[in-house]
Amino acid sequence: MQKLAFFFLICLLVGCAKSVSTEDLAKLNGYWEIEKVVFPDGNTKEYSVNPMVDYFQLEGLKGFRKKVQPKFDGTYDTSNDAEPFSIVEDSEGFYMHYDNELSKWQEELRVLNDDNFSVVNEEGVQYDYKRYEPISVQKNE
Repeated sequence: MQKLAFFFLICLLVGCAKSVSTEDLAKLNGYWEIEKVVFPDGNTKEYSVNPMVDYFQLEGLKGFRKKVQPKFDGTYDTSNDAEPFSIVEDSEGFYMHYDNELSKWQEELRVLNDDNFSVVNEEGVQYDYKRYEPISVQKNE
């Protein structure tokens, strides 16, 4: 009986452990594309091709997110619009807080590693991102 209780305790601790650490936050920097969206009812929308990519820049716990459009020559078309955000940690994990003159919202940062990250917004919609890899087109000479 004690072994069974110990097993459940370990499972509980592992299940409640944060999947994102403070050290992971720097991995958010760079270009990311949405891979799929999972809705609260379980429906999923897959994205095989993305004309726009999200660029994240984080310094400390403040940063911005910007939509950019990759070009075949390896550059990006962008506007001057950037969505500032801050990272806030609580007992549940890390949250990305957005605040502009039109609205306020937050997304829970669920997964963050070198190649993927996921956030869940306040409506329960999960956005899964993968690291963007530019398309390389070779010129014929």
